[in-house]
Amino acid sequence: MNIKAFIFALMCVLLISGCTDKNAQTQYNQSAEYWYNEMIKAVIVGDLEKADAFYISLSSEHVASPLLSEALLILAQASMDNEEYAEANKFLDEYIKRFGNTFKNEYVKYMKIRANYASFLRPNRNQQLILDTISNTKVFLDTYPNSEYAPMVESMLVHMELGEYLIDKNIISLYEKLNKGDAAEFYNDKPNNIYLEAGEIIEPTVPWYRKWFEW
Repeated sequence: MNIKAFIFALMCVLLISGCTDKNAQTQYNQSAEYWYNEMIKAVIVGDLEKADAFYISLSSEHVASPLLSEALLILAQASMDNEEYAEANKFLDEYIKRFGNTFKNEYVKYMKIRANYASFLRPNRNQQLILDTISNTKVFLDTYPNSEYAPMVESMLVHMELGEYLIDKNIISLYEKLNKGDAAEFYNDKPNNIYLEAGEIIEPTVPWYRKWFEW
């Protein structure tokens, strides 16, 4: 009886292995259109991990496919819609690296600014990212002064500069509490592009449960 059970179990394993091998065979050596369409299907149902896997297959098996550039933009936008901004930047950086000289370069750089801007969900955090994005935003406006995205980019720039100003204020307050006058004075003397009076700036509110972790 034990021998029969063992043989039955072995047959089941071999059957499952055969099915797995058959399924595995369909997951490589496919056309670019196949991988692209499967990626789109995964994006539609919100499975971005699987969509990324299909993109990897597309880019590995069809390195010169014209579908690659569109696939990267689709994945970047899907990541932004899912608030996965680091992932969005990964796809955008890859696009710039591989297709940086295309006519869509302006749009991709705008998307990077928008992805970084959207990632600033909390005050007093991501200071270096804010500074880097402000710098990249100014470069964008200098490079594409007549861009159709310029008004939106300028609006984001103002908000980021306000964010930098408020971060500096909190740093000054922190140094004053620590009796580090020289450091506080450094930030007090730091030039900024804010032309509003202090009373006209409404600082973001922090929920009580986060106040212990904010400055």
